[in-house]
Amino acid sequence: MRLSELLTAPNQLTLLRMVFVPVIVINLVSGHYGWALALFVLAGVSDGLDGLLARTLHQQSLVGQYLDPIADKLLLSTVFLVLSILHKIHWKFTVLVFSRDICILAVGAVLYMIAGLRDFRPSIFGKANTFAQVAAVFFVLVYQVHHTQWVSIARASFLGATFAFTIISGVHYIFVVGQRLRSTNHAGASSG
Repeated sequence: MRLSELLTAPNQLTLLRMVFVPVIVINLVSGHYGWALALFVLAGVSDGLDGLLARTLHQQSLVGQYLDPIADKLLLSTVFLVLSILHKIHWKFTVLVFSRDICILAVGAVLYMIAGLRDFRPSIFGKANTFAQVAAVFFVLVYQVHHTQWVSIARASFLGATFAFTIISGVHYIFVVGQRLRSTNHAGASSG
Protein backbone atom coordinates (compact mmCIF):
# COMPACT_ATOMS: atom_id res chain seq x y z
CA MET A 1 0.00 0.00 0.00
CA ARG A 2 1.31 3.40 -0.96
CA LEU A 3 0.79 6.38 1.35
CA SER A 4 -0.35 8.43 -1.65
CA GLU A 5 -3.40 6.12 -2.02
CA LEU A 6 -4.37 6.71 1.61
CA LEU A 7 -4.03 10.47 1.20
CA THR A 8 -6.50 10.80 -1.70
CA ALA A 9 -9.63 12.86 -1.01
CA PRO A 10 -12.02 9.86 -1.19
CA ASN A 11 -9.95 7.80 1.27
CA GLN A 12 -9.60 10.78 3.61
CA LEU A 13 -13.42 11.07 3.65
CA THR A 14 -13.65 7.36 4.45
CA LEU A 15 -11.19 7.77 7.33
CA LEU A 16 -13.21 10.78 8.55
CA ARG A 17 -16.29 8.55 8.61
CA MET A 18 -14.40 6.21 10.96
CA VAL A 19 -13.59 9.17 13.22
CA PHE A 20 -17.33 9.94 13.45
CA VAL A 21 -18.01 6.55 15.09
CA PRO A 22 -16.77 7.29 18.64
CA VAL A 23 -18.30 10.79 18.51
CA ILE A 24 -21.69 9.33 17.53
CA VAL A 25 -21.39 6.76 20.35
CA ILE A 26 -20.57 9.46 22.91
CA ASN A 27 -23.65 11.44 21.83
CA LEU A 28 -25.88 8.35 21.96
CA VAL A 29 -24.71 7.34 25.43
CA SER A 30 -25.13 10.94 26.62
CA GLY A 31 -28.70 11.01 25.28
CA HIS A 32 -27.92 13.69 22.68
CA TYR A 33 -29.90 11.98 19.93
CA GLY A 34 -30.19 15.11 17.78
CA TRP A 35 -26.40 15.40 17.54
CA ALA A 36 -26.02 11.66 16.98
CA LEU A 37 -28.59 11.89 14.16
CA ALA A 38 -26.84 14.88 12.56
CA LEU A 39 -23.45 13.11 12.67
CA PHE A 40 -24.97 9.88 11.31
CA VAL A 41 -26.45 11.81 8.37
CA LEU A 42 -23.11 13.56 7.83
CA ALA A 43 -21.37 10.17 7.82
CA GLY A 44 -23.89 8.96 5.23
CA VAL A 45 -23.25 12.00 3.05
CA SER A 46 -19.49 11.41 3.30
CA ASP A 47 -20.06 7.80 2.20
CA GLY A 48 -21.83 8.91 -0.97
CA LEU A 49 -19.34 11.70 -1.55
CA ASP A 50 -16.22 9.52 -1.29
CA GLY A 51 -17.52 7.18 -4.01
CA LEU A 52 -18.46 10.12 -6.24
CA LEU A 53 -15.06 11.77 -5.74
CA ALA A 54 -13.22 8.50 -6.43
CA ARG A 55 -14.98 8.14 -9.79
CA THR A 56 -14.87 11.84 -10.75
CA LEU A 57 -11.21 12.37 -9.81
CA HIS A 58 -10.19 8.90 -11.06
CA GLN A 59 -8.84 8.10 -7.60
CA GLN A 60 -10.30 4.62 -7.19
CA SER A 61 -7.82 2.45 -5.34
CA LEU A 62 -7.46 -0.98 -3.82
CA VAL A 63 -7.14 0.69 -0.40
CA GLY A 64 -10.47 2.44 -0.94
CA GLN A 65 -12.16 -0.79 -2.05
CA TYR A 66 -11.29 -2.35 1.31
CA LEU A 67 -11.50 0.76 3.50
CA ASP A 68 -14.98 1.89 2.40
CA PRO A 69 -16.92 -1.26 3.38
CA ILE A 70 -14.90 -1.51 6.62
CA ALA A 71 -15.93 2.05 7.52
CA ASP A 72 -19.58 1.27 6.67
CA LYS A 73 -19.62 -1.92 8.75
CA LEU A 74 -17.83 -0.24 11.65
CA LEU A 75 -20.36 2.60 11.71
CA LEU A 76 -23.50 0.50 11.30
CA SER A 77 -22.47 -2.37 13.58
CA THR A 78 -21.34 -0.02 16.35
CA VAL A 79 -24.53 2.07 16.19
CA PHE A 80 -26.73 -1.06 16.14
CA LEU A 81 -24.86 -2.40 19.18
CA VAL A 82 -25.09 0.85 21.17
CA LEU A 83 -28.77 1.35 20.30
CA SER A 84 -29.48 -2.19 21.51
CA ILE A 85 -27.61 -1.56 24.76
CA LEU A 86 -29.73 1.60 25.18
CA HIS A 87 -32.91 -0.48 24.45
CA LYS A 88 -33.76 1.51 21.30
CA ILE A 89 -33.33 -1.48 18.94
CA HIS A 90 -34.34 -5.00 19.92
CA TRP A 91 -31.38 -7.35 20.34
CA LYS A 92 -32.66 -9.81 17.71
CA PHE A 93 -31.85 -7.29 14.95
CA THR A 94 -28.35 -6.59 16.23
CA VAL A 95 -27.54 -10.28 16.78
CA LEU A 96 -28.71 -11.09 13.25
CA VAL A 97 -26.71 -8.21 11.70
CA PHE A 98 -23.54 -9.20 13.61
CA SER A 99 -23.98 -12.91 12.89
CA ARG A 100 -24.28 -12.34 9.14
CA ASP A 101 -21.26 -10.01 9.02
CA ILE A 102 -19.08 -12.31 11.12
CA CYS A 103 -20.04 -15.31 8.97
CA ILE A 104 -19.26 -13.41 5.76
CA LEU A 105 -15.88 -12.29 7.13
CA ALA A 106 -15.02 -15.80 8.31
CA VAL A 107 -16.09 -17.49 5.06
CA GLY A 108 -14.30 -14.82 3.00
CA ALA A 109 -11.08 -15.34 4.98
CA VAL A 110 -11.26 -19.13 4.62
CA LEU A 111 -11.99 -18.94 0.89
CA TYR A 112 -9.10 -16.55 0.39
CA MET A 113 -6.74 -18.88 2.25
CA ILE A 114 -7.80 -22.18 0.66
CA ALA A 115 -8.90 -21.14 -2.83
CA GLY A 116 -7.45 -17.67 -3.38
CA LEU A 117 -10.95 -16.20 -3.91
CA ARG A 118 -11.06 -12.56 -2.98
CA ASP A 119 -13.51 -10.71 -5.19
CA PHE A 120 -16.75 -10.58 -3.23
CA ARG A 121 -18.62 -7.59 -4.54
CA PRO A 122 -21.91 -6.88 -2.77
CA SER A 123 -24.99 -8.32 -4.44
CA ILE A 124 -28.23 -6.42 -4.97
CA PHE A 125 -29.50 -8.12 -1.78
CA GLY A 126 -26.43 -6.99 0.14
CA LYS A 127 -26.95 -3.43 -1.06
CA ALA A 128 -30.65 -3.61 -0.12
CA ASN A 129 -29.63 -4.91 3.30
CA THR A 130 -27.21 -2.02 3.83
CA PHE A 131 -29.87 0.48 2.74
CA ALA A 132 -32.40 -1.07 5.13
CA GLN A 133 -29.88 -0.93 8.00
CA VAL A 134 -29.04 2.72 7.32
CA ALA A 135 -32.73 3.65 7.07
CA ALA A 136 -33.55 1.67 10.24
CA VAL A 137 -30.85 3.47 12.26
CA PHE A 138 -31.92 6.81 10.75
CA PHE A 139 -35.56 6.36 11.77
CA VAL A 140 -34.68 4.94 15.20
CA LEU A 141 -32.67 8.12 15.81
CA VAL A 142 -35.36 10.38 14.33
CA TYR A 143 -37.90 8.72 16.64
CA GLN A 144 -35.77 9.68 19.64
CA VAL A 145 -36.06 13.32 18.54
CA HIS A 146 -39.65 13.32 17.15
CA HIS A 147 -42.12 10.79 18.60
CA THR A 148 -44.58 10.81 15.71
CA GLN A 149 -46.64 7.93 14.37
CA TRP A 150 -45.28 8.00 10.82
CA VAL A 151 -41.68 7.88 12.13
CA SER A 152 -42.65 4.95 14.37
CA ILE A 153 -44.13 3.12 11.35
CA ALA A 154 -41.03 3.87 9.22
CA ARG A 155 -38.76 2.68 12.04
CA ALA A 156 -40.67 -0.62 12.40
CA SER A 157 -40.82 -1.10 8.61
CA PHE A 158 -37.09 -0.65 8.08
CA LEU A 159 -36.20 -2.82 11.07
CA GLY A 160 -38.40 -5.52 9.52
CA ALA A 161 -36.71 -4.96 6.14
CA THR A 162 -33.31 -5.24 7.85
CA PHE A 163 -34.36 -8.56 9.36
CA ALA A 164 -35.61 -9.90 6.01
CA PHE A 165 -32.73 -8.65 3.85
CA THR A 166 -30.12 -9.82 6.36
CA ILE A 167 -31.46 -13.37 5.98
CA ILE A 168 -32.01 -13.13 2.20
CA SER A 169 -28.58 -11.63 1.52
CA GLY A 170 -26.92 -14.21 3.80
CA VAL A 171 -28.59 -17.11 1.96
CA HIS A 172 -27.72 -15.53 -1.40
CA TYR A 173 -24.09 -15.13 -0.29
CA ILE A 174 -23.95 -18.86 0.57
CA PHE A 175 -25.40 -19.69 -2.86
CA VAL A 176 -22.86 -17.45 -4.68
CA VAL A 177 -19.95 -18.87 -2.67
CA GLY A 178 -21.08 -22.40 -3.54
CA GLN A 179 -21.22 -21.52 -7.25
CA ARG A 180 -17.78 -19.91 -7.18
CA LEU A 181 -16.27 -22.90 -5.39
CA ARG A 182 -17.81 -25.31 -7.93
CA SER A 183 -16.49 -23.24 -10.84
CA THR A 184 -13.05 -23.08 -9.20
CA ASN A 185 -13.07 -26.86 -8.68
CA HIS A 186 -14.18 -27.47 -12.30
CA ALA A 187 -11.47 -25.13 -13.60
CA GLY A 188 -8.87 -26.90 -11.44
CA ALA A 189 -10.05 -30.35 -12.53
CA SER A 190 -10.05 -29.47 -16.26
CA SER A 191 -6.57 -27.93 -16.11
CA GLY A 192 -5.18 -30.92 -14.18
